Amino acid sequence: MIDRRAFLMASAAVLALGAVPLATRAQQPAKPARIAWLGFSSPEAVGHLTDAFKQGLRELGHIEGKNVLFEFRWALGKAERLPDLAKELVALKPDVIVVTTTASALAMQHATTTIPIVMTSLGDPVASGLVKSLARPGGNITGFANLNVETQPKLIELLLTVIPGLSRVALLRNPSNPTHGNLLNLQTVAQKMNVKLVLMEAQAPADIEYAFALMSREHTGAVIVHADSFFLQQRRQIAELVSRNRIPSIFASREYLEPGCLMSYGVNLSDQFHQSATYVDKILKGAKPADLPVGQPTKSELVINMKTAKALGLTIPQSMLLHADEVIQ
Repeated sequence: MIDRRAFLMASAAVLALGAVPLATRAQQPAKPARIAWLGFSSPEAVGHLTDAFKQGLRELGHIEGKNVLFEFRWALGKAERLPDLAKELVALKPDVIVVTTTASALAMQHATTTIPIVMTSLGDPVASGLVKSLARPGGNITGFANLNVETQPKLIELLLTVIPGLSRVALLRNPSNPTHGNLLNLQTVAQKMNVKLVLMEAQAPADIEYAFALMSREHTGAVIVHADSFFLQQRRQIAELVSRNRIPSIFASREYLEPGCLMSYGVNLSDQFHQSATYVDKILKGAKPADLPVGQPTKSELVINMKTAKALGLTIPQSMLLHADEVIQ
């Protein structure tokens, strides 16, 4: 006959052994969140923007390799690759997807209507059909918009400040960019300033070469380059061409100035990518994209490259230098 005390001790031991796996499972760390990233260009072209986004996540407690994992896909400037890359990322079932351009956002929108999508710095997402409104996105997409159409007239004004009497300005745009269709606002402003806009289009490196050759033949006194991921990827080619053709240039972001272009006026892309991390953070904590209003930049920055100005023989007014957010010597 089994002693009652021995039986109770044996039972307690069995219960204790059975409890170990449960306790162990309870102490297991949460599964890392998986963040997918669909980029239009290449990691080399926009690596500093990716770093800014990751830094934003780190500040919010999301550490790569610890509690978040990344899945990057890059179209390398080829829009036709985006649909397949979008499907590939959706198949991985990530917790959230980050898109960096309107083209990549549209490809991802077609691939999924359920996985949350965060925009980093896109053109007008309402006009592109990505969200119902900025205040109430409505679907599975939210993030940051970059409504640079409001800053475009300022680009002409800045060129006229540096080049009084300027009468012909080339406008380089990408015809495949869905946000480049409406030029009425810019053309209206140009007419009021007695400036003729000469439209140039490029969606391949050879097109950019041809466009700059055409600028010389058209005797344009300056060039405005539309905000576009393809142009951002080709910024060193563009910088070499503006230098070779000695044509003053202005852009919507400062990334073009380091290779040697003249001026930029627009949002700070690094800041927007950094702030986009807050959307990912909120979604990982349970928020729905439909309930998160689309963010917009609150400030445009003026950056001037004085080395390029001197090379072009241009004098930048002191008043303009005082108002610049950054002057590159």
